[in-house]
Amino acid sequence: MIDLLLPADVSCAATRAESVPDGTLFPEEEALIAKSVAKRRNDFATARACARRAMAGLGLPPVAVLHGHRGRPLWPEGIVGSLTHCDGYRAAALARAKDVLSLGIDAEPHAPLPGGVRELVTLPAERERIGPSAPEGSDEDTTGEVHWDRVLFSAKESVFKTWYPVTGLELDFTEADLTFHRTDGPGGDDGARGGVAAEGSFAARLLLTDPALPTTLHGLWRIEDGIVATAVLVRPDWRDSGTV
Repeated sequence: MIDLLLPADVSCAATRAESVPDGTLFPEEEALIAKSVAKRRNDFATARACARRAMAGLGLPPVAVLHGHRGRPLWPEGIVGSLTHCDGYRAAALARAKDVLSLGIDAEPHAPLPGGVRELVTLPAERERIGPSAPEGSDEDTTGEVHWDRVLFSAKESVFKTWYPVTGLELDFTEADLTFHRTDGPGGDDGARGGVAAEGSFAARLLLTDPALPTTLHGLWRIEDGIVATAVLVRPDWRDSGTV
């Protein structure tokens, strides 16, 4: 699904597997999660298995993917990329730095955010635009509605993953103002039963700016098989393209 949100020069790999065979990780990767619980180990390992497949798509040999501050993946020289994992979906997206300045991907279960989270990650104007949240415990399969709070949360995660590697600065959830456009039209197929529930684009107006990036980042979103996926990409020549 992530590959449908990114251009062809980005190598993507995804899986719905919850675990990978022993021996998948490099020793230096194993050292990072030696004391982690099983779920954390599986998330870490499956995402890195996806990363290795994405590397192969760029003609690169498999290498360890360690992490820096805030868990940022450390890619080989000349490569940019992003990882994501949630229950039921893991993915990696990589590109050459000559083609892509930065990118971010995220996946989340398509369900309402837990109580209290919505207010922490949204601005008042965003809450007005997306409307009230559905009752906790509901899902797309039963309501037929898009859980916009979850889509917004995922999109902000993708925005941060695009922002941070370039700027090295923190970006709070309330420092980006997002608007969404739906392109499939309401009443699409039920994503929880194998179709595409909804898809579209979004714009993130950054309230904290940096000259290295546009003041507005653009991305795509998609709901399929009960998963929300989002992606943001910035080209190295964004200034020449007239993006601000």
